Amino acid sequence: MSKADLSKQPAQVAAMFDQVSTRYDRTNAVLSVGNAALWRVATTRAVAPRAGESILDVAAGTGTSSASLARNGASVVAADFSEGMIEVGRQRQAGNPFVRFVQADATDLPFEDDAFDAVTISFGLRNIVDPKKALAEFYRVVKPGGRVVVCEFSQPPLAPIRAGYSAYLKYGMPVLARVASSNPAAYEYLMESIQAWPNQRQLAAWLREAGFERVAFRNLTAGIVALHRGFKPVRSVVAAPAAPQATAARRKPKPKPESAAPARSEESASTVPSEGE
Repeated sequence: MSKADLSKQPAQVAAMFDQVSTRYDRTNAVLSVGNAALWRVATTRAVAPRAGESILDVAAGTGTSSASLARNGASVVAADFSEGMIEVGRQRQAGNPFVRFVQADATDLPFEDDAFDAVTISFGLRNIVDPKKALAEFYRVVKPGGRVVVCEFSQPPLAPIRAGYSAYLKYGMPVLARVASSNPAAYEYLMESIQAWPNQRQLAAWLREAGFERVAFRNLTAGIVALHRGFKPVRSVVAAPAAPQATAARRKPKPKPESAAPARSEESASTVPSEGE
């Protein structure tokens, strides 16, 4: 059985997820003590998908999160590095016309700039060898004004909860993983990756560093999970300069009337700005 380590080499991580793909959703439900579904609902609400929008779901796995995002008629691209995950996802979402699966590396996404209204990733950012590069890719492919939403394990701010959660990761989760998972060793990596992952404020700083603005986060389940959201700035549109001929035409002085009325002096007329100035 394959187990990744904290070097997070892409081939190693992909092989590990290939092996857990068939029981992945069930194992998540067991290990999260039922909270996985609640976290998915919170993430979908944070993305706020609308009919007709194009959404990229990175590290989509078997597409459970993608189906939730597509429920209101949004078009969702479910991207994942694991071929095994994608195969299971395509089978489970075969009748869903709003979800399309693509095998993709989060640090080198095969999409054009400004292609999506929103980009989201749930419990996948910490598995990427270079998460900052992935955030830069999210920024590149999301449209100006679009949003990014990251749902990820985090660090509970209260010490008693942090201690209890650490004990669960060390003693409780391995027992449940042996019961529910087809590759219990893989969940040793899960524990290690959660403990090594930065806290909420550090991830928020990474999002700002990538270029996102209005970055905010809120804790779920006492901070065991944190939901981050940011927006890509809307580029300012600079008006094109007027064509030279049009400008000259505006500034061309009007012919003097042939009436006998006296004209104002040059000095008096110059105090009134012309339309082109």
